[in-house]
Amino acid sequence: MQERAPNTKKLYIKTWGCQMNSYDSGRMADILRPLGYRAVDAPEGADMVILNTCHIREKATDKVFSDLGRLRPLKEQKEAEGGKMLVAVAGCVAQAEGDFILERAPYVDMVFGPQTYHELPEMVLKANGNERIVNTDFDGDNKFDKLPEEHLNSGVSAFLSIQEGCDKFCTYCVVPYTRGAEYSRDVRAIIDEARRLVDAGALEITVLGQNVNAFHGVGPDGSIWGLGQLLRALNEIDGLERLRYTTSHPGDMDDDLIAAHGELDKLQPFLHLPVQSGSNKILKAMNRKHTRDLYFDVIERLRKARPDLAFSSDFIVGFPGETEEDFEDTMDLVRRVGFASCYSFKFSARPGTPAANMQNLVHESIATERLARLQGLLNEQQIAFNKKCVGLTLPVLLDRKGKKPGQLVGRSPFNQSVFVEAPDRLMNTIAQIQISEGFENSLTGSVVTGETESRAAS
Repeated sequence: MQERAPNTKKLYIKTWGCQMNSYDSGRMADILRPLGYRAVDAPEGADMVILNTCHIREKATDKVFSDLGRLRPLKEQKEAEGGKMLVAVAGCVAQAEGDFILERAPYVDMVFGPQTYHELPEMVLKANGNERIVNTDFDGDNKFDKLPEEHLNSGVSAFLSIQEGCDKFCTYCVVPYTRGAEYSRDVRAIIDEARRLVDAGALEITVLGQNVNAFHGVGPDGSIWGLGQLLRALNEIDGLERLRYTTSHPGDMDDDLIAAHGELDKLQPFLHLPVQSGSNKILKAMNRKHTRDLYFDVIERLRKARPDLAFSSDFIVGFPGETEEDFEDTMDLVRRVGFASCYSFKFSARPGTPAANMQNLVHESIATERLARLQGLLNEQQIAFNKKCVGLTLPVLLDRKGKKPGQLVGRSPFNQSVFVEAPDRLMNTIAQIQISEGFENSLTGSVVTGETESRAAS
């Protein structure tokens, strides 16, 4: 069979989990582009399939094997037609369970962790030579220095990774074991990448890190910059309209970063600040390294710096040892803070973490009932926040089409989905939208004028 031209190779990447994984998937596509791979939207007929996995959510490994089972007949069909489909598992599940994946799924060709994807060309070469690859090393090299320049097709809203790994070692979390120790990129490289993204049409950049506000990158003058200083530099980039960052730790919200929320016009009034529990006893068991009082203090200082700042958070319900009193402390924290949106889950043990071996487990039925109560309160707050926006005129970044003809969808400054009837010419622009209705998960509105604040580069 005649070999196809390299530029016809099809690459399918399925991504689970956080924005960091989305960023990583984009960079993997960049790395494979010189080898002739081009991204496609479905695995059928692909020459290479990468499952970029996340180990945070419940039954993460089971979901990976379920998808691998669906890929097996596609791989066999490809081989029956005289071709070859490389199947790879990447990301945090790969890092944690690489050898087990190859043992249980012998049709998988490559397993590699998030610190090794800069080595993809060599891994692909070996896999095409029928060598099965497991690469989950932490070799201490800076993978960012070895990556090619990104292929700039991220659209008007782009992710930019500035920090990776975590040194906090929360007892329930696998990130320190799958992503490694905290590492911050050099400031100059970050700003250069941000400028390239803006030149390619990005109006909004979200800077990413597992613990993003622990950022401590080397500045152009050799000094160490914190996140607040970096955001100030990004805020000066011509053509950039919006800045966001995620995900943060309450203990790393320093004075300079808090002040930045009141000083930077491009920094959006929305902050995801995970707390996990409102009980000091449970926070200590989680090794969160902060108390509920510290969290209240940070929220108060942030709101003083920027009164319209809206918050989201993460909560784990039913952590080992959680009593009804502990849970009520969480409910009290939610009532006192007031959130615009939140993520909440029942505790699920992750193998290899200290919490997986803890005693005093909370019965499943109790955890389920508590989660329902918490989510009921959080939903009430989210609906109330969305309804408070009715009558306001908000700048909305319209970046995708809705399901209805003539409908566009975008994000408000407060990270809400906003649905609006608008002409296609407003696609990829920031338009002034008067909000007419607020629902549980979205807003609707109408274009105030045909004029837009900003337009992406064509």
